[in-house]
Amino acid sequence: MKYGAQNKIVAKVKSIKTGEIMAQVKFEVVSTGEMSSVLTTDSVQQLDLKQGDTVQLIIKAIHVLPVKE
Repeated sequence: MKYGAQNKIVAKVKSIKTGEIMAQVKFEVVSTGEMSSVLTTDSVQQLDLKQGDTVQLIIKAIHVLPVKE
């Protein structure tokens, strides 16, 4: 299966709640790889980001695409 998402997070299916039309699948994150973000230079300066800083990554997306390999 081909998909356009670049960043991948490995996860296990934790639970599945099914309804008549939709299903909710919860995932437990097993391991993560490297992620990247593109920010304005102003944002980097306002956040005072430096190499080695610890930050929280908040992922803003409309879709989580589960891919079973």
